[in-house]
Amino acid sequence: MTQKVLLGDEAVALAAIHAGITAAYAYPGTPSTEILEYLQRHASPDGPHASWCVNEKTAYEQALGVSLAGRRVLVSMKHVGLNVAADPFVNSALVAINGGLVLAVADDPGMHSSQNEQDSRLLADFARIVCLEPCDQQEAYAMTRDAFALSERFGIPVMIRLVTRLAHSRAAVGVAETSEPVASKQMDTRGWILLPALARRRWRSLLDRQVAFRQYTETHHNTLHLADAELGVVTAGVGRNYFFENRGDLGFAPSHLHIGAYPLPVQKIRELVSHVRRILVLEDGYPYVERAIRGLLTSGVEVLGRETAHLPPDGELTPDTVRVALGLPSRKGVTAPMLVPDRPPQLCAGCPHIDAFHALRTALDGLPKGVVTSDIGCYTLGALPPLQAIETCVCMGASIGMAKGASDAGVRPAVATIGDSTFLHSGIPPLIDAIAADTDMTVVILDNEVVAMTGAQPTMLPSSRLRSLLLGLGVPEAHCHVLPAHPRHHDANADVIRQELEHRGLSVIVTVRECVEALRARKVAAKREAAVLV
Repeated sequence: MTQKVLLGDEAVALAAIHAGITAAYAYPGTPSTEILEYLQRHASPDGPHASWCVNEKTAYEQALGVSLAGRRVLVSMKHVGLNVAADPFVNSALVAINGGLVLAVADDPGMHSSQNEQDSRLLADFARIVCLEPCDQQEAYAMTRDAFALSERFGIPVMIRLVTRLAHSRAAVGVAETSEPVASKQMDTRGWILLPALARRRWRSLLDRQVAFRQYTETHHNTLHLADAELGVVTAGVGRNYFFENRGDLGFAPSHLHIGAYPLPVQKIRELVSHVRRILVLEDGYPYVERAIRGLLTSGVEVLGRETAHLPPDGELTPDTVRVALGLPSRKGVTAPMLVPDRPPQLCAGCPHIDAFHALRTALDGLPKGVVTSDIGCYTLGALPPLQAIETCVCMGASIGMAKGASDAGVRPAVATIGDSTFLHSGIPPLIDAIAADTDMTVVILDNEVVAMTGAQPTMLPSSRLRSLLLGLGVPEAHCHVLPAHPRHHDANADVIRQELEHRGLSVIVTVRECVEALRARKVAAKREAAVLV
């Protein structure tokens, strides 16, 4: 073993390389982005294929194709991305997984960069598969290695559930020096056709294997230490770290059950319940384990956690909140010597979205109050002062569908703003609905040529091909425009947008200029390359 300092995301990626994957797929989304980025940076020339995909659903389906062919594959996404991939994900639990398929999902408790706090453990339970939840970077590496073999052993996809604090923090990790040899498997298409008659048999097979899954989790990654008979602490994932940080101040040793694998170890839970009078559950995310333990109780044991207000009902688990839940006095923080004013996030100086929003606001000036729906991306910051140019942000692709619905309800003007990558991700289907109905609305595609919010990953189609795509879908040529997003074109752009807002039908406008951060990075890379050549 050698030591490497790795992010939790990077530990997963390196473990996948060492497990002998053939390919990896993802759509960028914080806090999971660094998994595929690491694979692209560090894989050897003859190493695994690693590519971004247009969305999480297509990423998962490509991973299924690799598994069908008998090779190991990693697919990664953030928690809300799993909503997009839910159809193939849930159904993949029924097919006969051939090459090991591991799904790495990074949840975001506290919503650092997400629109909700949903807990992917519930979706693993819903699909009836095994989920592994590491507590640190070393476990992220080890569990990912285990997950591929586990996937092939049970014939199911296996989920690795990370959280932001683990995904984006670094630690020394002991890793293998080389990849393990993986025996080639022949492509086997049996058990992959989910027609109802066959799917029923596959569903029955999945249910029959639940016993084996539970036997596995009773003996792997879940540990029980019985000590104090008054208090038992149940930790899951990173909760163990916060418990250990505070345990020494208690003056006694609580009984402790740590959960790192699901389905839940029911026998270990019952053994703990029979030994203690109170149980405190420390888990990052929803009160999933807390509720499950209550459902297993046959005695008067008190279960404490998020639902009893012993821990906050939302946000990340922290050492301080765990300390209070354990009955310890809270630590006093350092008081700042002066008040620091709030600094809300802003679009970068020179961002092309600023110019697009200024032109849109000028075009809307004097028109009746309508609505400007928007989407997930850097441009969502257009909701904040000084721009205050958009009014909604719900989920990827929702802007176009919501603008259509508003228009159908009589709102005029109805405008949707959406980034180029988000449009390709999930904006095309709702646009087809609008095209078919010739809805009275205007769609503004903010094209900065990259997936800027997650680190300037490339979009799947270059700007030069967007107009051809739109015309091919059926957007009227007279009402399909490509405008340069630049201050010098402000008046001309505002005039075009105003004309389309007044048009009684569908119009689409693409505003184009490269992301300033991507441009800066490209220039730096070019200088480095030139220096090397010299």
